[in-house]
Amino acid sequence: MTDAPITVAVLGAGSWGTALASLLARNGHRTVIWGRDAEQVRAINERHENTRYLPGIPLPESLGASTDLPATVRAANVVLVVTPSHAFGDTVRALAPHRRPGTGVAWATKGFEPGSGRFLHEVAAELLGDDVPLAVVTGPSFAKEVTQGLPTAVTVHSDDPDFAQTVAEALHGPAFRAYTGNDMLGAELGGAMKNVLAVATGVADGMNLGLNARAGLITRGLNEMLRLNQALGGRAETLMGLAGLGDLVLTCTGDLSRNRRLGLALGQGQSIKDAVAAIGQVVESIQTCDEVMRLAGRFGIDLPISALVRRVLHEEITPQEGLKLLLAREQKPEYPQGLFH
Repeated sequence: MTDAPITVAVLGAGSWGTALASLLARNGHRTVIWGRDAEQVRAINERHENTRYLPGIPLPESLGASTDLPATVRAANVVLVVTPSHAFGDTVRALAPHRRPGTGVAWATKGFEPGSGRFLHEVAAELLGDDVPLAVVTGPSFAKEVTQGLPTAVTVHSDDPDFAQTVAEALHGPAFRAYTGNDMLGAELGGAMKNVLAVATGVADGMNLGLNARAGLITRGLNEMLRLNQALGGRAETLMGLAGLGDLVLTCTGDLSRNRRLGLALGQGQSIKDAVAAIGQVVESIQTCDEVMRLAGRFGIDLPISALVRRVLHEEITPQEGLKLLLAREQKPEYPQGLFH
């Protein structure tokens, strides 16, 4: 934990934003969470509970909430954006004029900018300028478990080592380990792409294909992540750590994962519309699969699992047809030209 408490503005009052805000407050930092929903903000301030996203889990009494974004940002030493990826650009654009000089911006959002496929660190740098410290917080972490104080490990990647350390120390606590790194691209790719692959394992489990199939999909999915990461210029060790393998295993096997639950529902015969409605929150994989395949096309990389997930999510094929296509692929060496080919 940092020696001196800092003031953190957490933008986004969903489950993950609330979990991280709760953690920061428990660690002794003055933390205010911003949200659009006045009733939700009132419940956090008065009942110390996020009744919509984390019902029944008590939040620290020191955690404040506000609907006033400018005031929340102006008071902060660190701004932490925790919104769905489709709202990331608008949120950063809204906070930019209120950020104090020297205040860094971090985010725990996973995904790409819709439409352009840009990484979120590229979006943030364009909107805030090259002189603003930026960092991404990522890794295997379910919001409910973090809020309950269960052991968790994440990683904070930044091109500014001092800012990475500041964010990691603020998050680090008795049951929460925060590591640091400087490969923002690789960290963001892992955090986004694992959502697509979690749909695949969810579908397989929904169809009762067994644990062997699940393990095979996770392993070959990791290979897809590594090959795309190499083409983009990320480092392999990033994806072999918390930002890649760790997050992939959690999201593919844990039923708290919205993307896995989407796959489970599809594998059991539900429609995408009904499955998303039942989950009741944003399911990042639906947009992310398009951006992953756009990147793969740009570099001429074959990503068979991700490609079939995209076709299923666009309702071009059924999960059963996707499975047949995957199993019909020709036999070949596992690594014909080394790890990345």
